[in-house]
Amino acid sequence: MSAIDDLPPLREVVRKYDLMARKALGQNFLFDLNLTARIARASGPLEGATVVEIGPGPGGLTRALLALGTKRVIAVERDARCLPALAEIAARYPGRLTVIEGDALCVDLAALVGNEPARIVANLPYNVGTALLTGWIAAEAWPPWWESLTLMFQREVAERIVADENKPKDYGRLAVLCGWRTRASILFDVAPSAFVPPPKVTSSVVNLVPRREPLPCRLGALEAVTQAAFGQRRKMLRQSLKSLTQAPLALIEAAGLPPTARAEDIPVQDYVALARAWDAMRESR
Repeated sequence: MSAIDDLPPLREVVRKYDLMARKALGQNFLFDLNLTARIARASGPLEGATVVEIGPGPGGLTRALLALGTKRVIAVERDARCLPALAEIAARYPGRLTVIEGDALCVDLAALVGNEPARIVANLPYNVGTALLTGWIAAEAWPPWWESLTLMFQREVAERIVADENKPKDYGRLAVLCGWRTRASILFDVAPSAFVPPPKVTSSVVNLVPRREPLPCRLGALEAVTQAAFGQRRKMLRQSLKSLTQAPLALIEAAGLPPTARAEDIPVQDYVALARAWDAMRESR
């Protein structure tokens, strides 16, 4: 019996169903249910909440979410081997766990949730974590269908998510996108020894809360200017923005920026100004 419910310990579940983690699926399982409970609590009060979980595996985080009072968990799992273990959890919490077999990159999560507010809480598979996050942040519709993201990434990815111009080594397109539309913070680290098999790097739990009214800007324009700027991040904007426009100095001046600035020097609000100026230049042609 585990520390949080009357289901078998996760190690027994893994042995029972022969659930060895697969590197090809980016799997690293967490067996410590106290740790999974800490991750679950990091998303905020769970009583009555609806949560979407990606890649539950044998269900450690799933069990913590349900044991702590979550009204409904929608778990998307690509690995069919894990479905029997998740079915045991569903039987223990009747009507509260829905398991969807499929690739989270292809599943319409908003449709599964419906009109009720939901959170995404997940120990994301390492090989698709950034792609999933980018898809959630870069949605055309905003505010999004989710009310918060509580996600585990490799520490280096987490630092890229929360970086700003004061941390030029980690600051890039991902940080600008996340900083524009969310408030992002690293909550705590998780040592490699907590996982089976242990990864070679430390992991971090990141929380992102959407800004209800981000600075006005067209998403496509912001993506274009950040791609151009960070594509040659060591060069000055007057050089790197040549891939975007034949008149980079006019664009930079319209945005109120110094032409000698480099991509890593520009805060999020100035990238928004660049994006708006670029759209205005194109419309004036």
